[in-house]
This record gives sequence, structure tokens and C-alpha cells, in this order.
Amino acid sequence: MKRVLLSAAAALAITAGLGAAPAFAATAPAATATAATATTQADLAKAPRMGPWGFDIEAMDRSIKPGDDFVRFASGRYLDTLEIPSDRSSWGSFNVLRELSDARIKAVIDTSAATPAAKGEAQQIGGLYNSFMDEARVEGLGAKPLAAPLAAIKAAKTREALAAMMGATQGGFGGSFFGTYISQDAKDPDQSVGYVSQAGLGLPNRDYYLDAKFAEKKAAYRAYVAQLLTLAGWAGADKAADDILALETRIAEASWPIAEQRDPDKTFNPRTFAELETLAPGFPWQAWLKGASLDKAGRVIVGEPTAFTKIAALYAATPVATLQAWQAFHTADQAAPYLSKAFVDANFDFRAKTLSGQPEQRARWKRGVTLVSGNLGEAVGKLYVDAYFPAESKAKAEKLVADLRVALKARIEKLDWMSPETKVRAQAKLASFTVKIGYPNKWRDYAALTIKPDDLYGNVQRATAFEWAFEVAKLGKPVDRDEWGMFPQTVNAYYNPTLNEIVFPAAILQPPFFDPEADAAVNYAGIGAVIGHEISHGFDDEGRKYDADGSLRDWWQPSDAEKFEVQTKRLGGQYSAFEPVPGAKVNGDLTMGENIGDLGGILIALDAYHLSLGGKPAPVIDGLTGDQRFFLGFAQIWRSKYRDDAVRNQVVSDPHSPAMFRVIGTLRNVDAWYDAWNVKAGEKWYVKPEDRVRIW
Repeated sequence: MKRVLLSAAAALAITAGLGAAPAFAATAPAATATAATATTQADLAKAPRMGPWGFDIEAMDRSIKPGDDFVRFASGRYLDTLEIPSDRSSWGSFNVLRELSDARIKAVIDTSAATPAAKGEAQQIGGLYNSFMDEARVEGLGAKPLAAPLAAIKAAKTREALAAMMGATQGGFGGSFFGTYISQDAKDPDQSVGYVSQAGLGLPNRDYYLDAKFAEKKAAYRAYVAQLLTLAGWAGADKAADDILALETRIAEASWPIAEQRDPDKTFNPRTFAELETLAPGFPWQAWLKGASLDKAGRVIVGEPTAFTKIAALYAATPVATLQAWQAFHTADQAAPYLSKAFVDANFDFRAKTLSGQPEQRARWKRGVTLVSGNLGEAVGKLYVDAYFPAESKAKAEKLVADLRVALKARIEKLDWMSPETKVRAQAKLASFTVKIGYPNKWRDYAALTIKPDDLYGNVQRATAFEWAFEVAKLGKPVDRDEWGMFPQTVNAYYNPTLNEIVFPAAILQPPFFDPEADAAVNYAGIGAVIGHEISHGFDDEGRKYDADGSLRDWWQPSDAEKFEVQTKRLGGQYSAFEPVPGAKVNGDLTMGENIGDLGGILIALDAYHLSLGGKPAPVIDGLTGDQRFFLGFAQIWRSKYRDDAVRNQVVSDPHSPAMFRVIGTLRNVDAWYDAWNVKAGEKWYVKPEDRVRIW
């Protein structure tokens, strides 16, 4: 299953393992298979609370000095007893809230799935879920759904035919040496354009092929390739696996490191089709573009030009038989979760257990919920909002956003390193932010998507094609600024620089992030820091390069840009020293944007909290001052545990730092944290005032 997302958007959550983002909660809501079907909608509507004033004070370990380990000080007793569920590679706040979201979605789905005569979106929701849950039928089919696509691959005897097939996989199962997506033109954000980027790898990124510390994972991948080809009935699976691994290793050598792909100036390279063929000869671009339905576009934006040249040459030099085997494997790999148990287990054993350390597969109903929510997201979201998102939550969140904008406006005015000229443009950008909260103003129409309750493989194939056709239809048309890049039931948030918008789905507007009954300090540290994080993305090392209209252009005075980069390099150096597990250090360049977002977010949220007090002193609750409660609330949002392999995966492939360093790395640069907790020199995470990073 593929899902086209807003490529440039910067999201809040970490994505260790299978997209899980660790964070809060003292106890998980009832989200087992039994509870999900038996729990009433009224019960599901109650999000878990964190103590009497929005904070789990019993979780604290007061034997720890705040300056030595603020994560354990805030949540040590909780972490001592926290166990990662066997079907997860990590566990924390985001996971618990996502479990609640899944249980709610399950309740929505159950109504549709239990109605045989359902029509429209209800039929689609129920039909897709039922097709996934009909395990006996799926098991009976075995590898049969792969017969037609594998026959087509065997019949593709030329590089042109295989390139056309690679292009067509944008709307179906399979792989391509080059990926593509549709998004706003970074230099003309009112128009949509096709972006093309390096691809072709089956492991998380190039490091898994080239870094000796991943040798075991690479060997396991080779075994998985052979296993899946054997299950699919592909002749010569062992030799094909060797050839595929050798080919992908060469692609990895040609590919840009992931941190380099973060620079929007370097990755914005418009090319006409003729220029694309000149840049990367040896690859049948016309066939690929037609297969991807991009042949009428006239031009695309190339992401990594030097890699394109090398990867195209590799394609031209690779035997057709190897290319066929490569495509057969990637087709089976993507289809595996929707095939018989042998495929499902093989896919899980490698993709989740080997790569992320997850011991057990998630329950089938949970995977079914993920499938339905991912492919009929706004149809599900509409029902989710009706059942679980009160109107007052949206209004209160809008007020918080307004408070944080005021706070950042004041911070920009006080910056001592930024010139008046750049400040004017920064304020204009802040003023032009679009804010989206809860759910879209208009909903997607899924009427053209055919869903059959007895055709899981076909349903996923059609849903993928439907999504890609929806994306391609944007070409040559004005950008729809009402469109969302996340669903309402998603526990996350994002900033999109080309639309200069911040977006907060309904599902994140709950405890511990937001609770109308909670102490204001905790709410500002929770959803306030989330809002501040997304606003700060507009001014991080990538977002700052886009102006108030969302155009990629340099609007900074050169001296201001130089001062900004001095501070970001210092921040990157701090994070690159963090080592969450032995031999796996945080990449300060890869995580730069998210780290800036976290630092800016907490500072803006703290200022907004102070403004909300209206000049009055904050109350003392349980012996804690307002600022102390603020920092404790922030720390508890990110309390979590990871399996070691999940961390090793994250630090080389995820732009977010591991959760504990989102707390430590941020707060050690915040003067008010030192004041609130009397943190002194000699304590582990103390940083001298002159060495603290000060950006926004």
C-alpha cells in the first residue's frame, strides 16, 4: 500500500519501528480485540487523563536531580515499570493515544462492516475491512493474486517495458529505481508539479548497505528476498537474491545520504523531459513517465541530479533478468501483508522483527483498522469527528494558536542577531500562516473507488491506483489549499512550507496534549509545544528558505543567514554527541529541523503560557510552580521506551531525535529550565550560558 503525502511537510511525531511515535500515558486505554468490539462509544469518547491536574505526579522519581536526568526525574517510576507490548517496537504517549484512536476507528468500522446492505462510503469501509478480516479466503488463495503481475514481469523482455512497469507501480504494487509524488511547485506554490527522486532500495536507507554495523541486517535482507521469491514461485530465487542485493548495494553507493536530501535548494532541480534524458541517459524515461501518467506534464523537479546519472547508468548495465527478478521481489514484498500467512509472516519477521526488534505481529483487527484508515482516511475521519471531536476543542485550540503567534511575534522583535529588514519579512511570514484544526472544510469523494468484500488484494490495488490518479489529476491545475495531508484520526501534526500552513488533526487534541480540565501550564507544555513546534518549522533550517507566500527564495539578509547557521551548527553538534544505544549516535544534521522545531516550540509555548496569566503569578500546585509544572508536562509527553533495533533504525533513517533527547536536547538550551529547577554546573546536562543555543 502506498500513500502519497505532502512531501515537504515537517511532522511532529517520531516514527520508530512501524511508524509508532512514542510519548505519554500512565495506562493504556482498553484497545484489545475484545475491548475494541465490546467497549461502548461513550467509553471510547473518554480520553485517558494524566492525574488530577493533567500530570502524572506519581510517575516522578524525586531521587534524581533534574539536571542529571530530567526524563527520569519527571517519569522515572513510570519508566521503571513500563513494558513495551510484544506487538510494538516502542511504546509511549503517542502509541497509547494511537491505540485509543484505533479502538475508536474500529467502533466506526464495525457499524459499517456489520451492515450487509450498506451503501456509499459505509459499504467501502465495511467491505475493505471485511475483505482483510476474511482470513480463510486470503489463506485459500495463497500466492494466486501474484500470478498475473509476475507473469507480466516475465513478459517484459526489454528495459523499456520494465521502465514502463516501474512507472506504473506508482499506482500499484512493485518498485521503481525512481520515486515520484505530486506537490506544490516550490518556486510557484499555486501550481502542482511532479517531483522525482532517487529510489530502488528495499532496506530503510543506504546506510544499511554500506555501513558494516548493519551487515547482519543486510544478510537477513538477502535471505528475505530469497524467501519471498520462493514463496512467489520465482525460478532461481537464491541466485536472484544475490543479484538483487548486489544491484541495490550499487544503487546505495550512487544515492545521496538522507541528510543531504533535506536541503530544498539542492533538491529543487526543474528539468524538461529532454533535459531529464540528457541528465540520466540509459534509463527509458519516456516509457517510465507514461507508465506513471506523467507524460503530459512536460517537466518534473529532480531531487538528486548526480544520483540520477549514476542510477540510470546502473539500470542500463543491469541484465534484464536481474531487473525482472528485482521487480518480482518488490511486487511480492509490497503485496505480502495482503496475502496468505506465509507471506505475512515472512514480511513481519524481516520488516518488523529483524529491522525494529518487534517480537510479535499486531492483531489482525488492528492491521485491518490501519488498512481502512489509510485508504479511506477522510471517509473514516468524517465519522470519527462526528463521534469523538467536540466543537469546543477546535475553538480552544484556535485560541492557543493565536496565543503562540503573539508570543513568537514578540520573540522575533527582541532577537539581537537579526536585522530589521529580515525581521519585517519574518513577521510577514508569521502573519500569513494558515491554521487548520480538527478536520477539512470539505471531504474527499471516494465514489469512484470500487471495494469488494471478497477481494483484498484487488481492493488494495484499486485503492492505490485511485490515490495516484487523484494526485496526478492535480497537474496543470491550481493548488487546492483546502486539502489536508493527514487524516482527522491521525495522532500527529505538520507544517507545510509551500502552503505556509500548520495542521492539527482532531486525534492529537486530547490528553496529554490538550485537556480542558488540566492546569494551563500542562496544556501549554503539551499542545502549546506541539503548536509551537509546527510554527517553528516555518523558521527551521529548511522552512526559513520559504517566504510568506510559500515560495522557495532567499528573503534573508546574508549576515542574518550566517548568524543563523552558526547557531544551527552548534545545535547539530550537541545532538550528534547523543548516543541512545551503544554504537548508534544521533545524526545532528538529519534531525536538525525537528530539533529546531522542538527548541523553538518550547520557548514559544512558555512565553504564551506566561502571557495567558495576564500579569498574575502562576498558582502553586502540589508544591510546584507554574514553570516547574510546564517543564514536567513537556517531559512526560515524550516519556517512552524503544527496542534497540528500533533506535538503530531511527537514528539513520528518521529526521526526529529519539524521545529522551527531544526533552534533554531541548531543555538544556532553555534558561528558564535552569531557573525553575536550580540546575547547576557539574550536573550531567548542564550547559554554560554562553554555550546554550539561541535561535528563536
